[in-house]
Amino acid sequence: MATTAAPSDAAHPHGSTRRDFLFLATGAGAVVGAAALAWPFVASMAPDAETIAAGAPIDVDLSPIADGQIVNVFWRGKLIFVRHLTEKEVADMKAVAPASMIDPAPFLGRVKSGHERWLVTYGNCTHLGCVPIANANGHEGWGCPCHGSQFDAVGRVTRGPAPINLPIPPYAFQGDTKVRIGEGATA
Repeated sequence: MATTAAPSDAAHPHGSTRRDFLFLATGAGAVVGAAALAWPFVASMAPDAETIAAGAPIDVDLSPIADGQIVNVFWRGKLIFVRHLTEKEVADMKAVAPASMIDPAPFLGRVKSGHERWLVTYGNCTHLGCVPIANANGHEGWGCPCHGSQFDAVGRVTRGPAPINLPIPPYAFQGDTKVRIGEGATA
């Protein structure tokens, strides 16, 4: 009676068997399956895009902004004015005595040292939240169309009913041509 012999490792030059292949294939399948099951769980722990966008700092390129121009951007859903002050506006704003203001604030308290020609401020009136209009009625600054508040070129209130100046958001300069809003100390 002839018996058949089981294949031996000697029959395979590299010492691998069908059983080894099945073991590796099953292990690889299990790893891929576990990763596929774990991915949605891990991904659900990350904040969604809206949450990231709501608090993430934004970068504003200052190079295309001309002298005297005001650019409106949004950070955390709030309007921000970025104003490139002219030399005349800087001189005029420095000359204003803070004591004569409704909410006294020196010029250098409204801009960053070394970047005096740039103002970054929130863009809503501090009375009822309206959006002031730039250079309204020949006024060098902003005028609120709803109740008549006026703000000078650096956002200081010059006529009420607004009780305080336009607030300054946290921001930091990232060189001479870029500002990051949402990072750094205020004013």
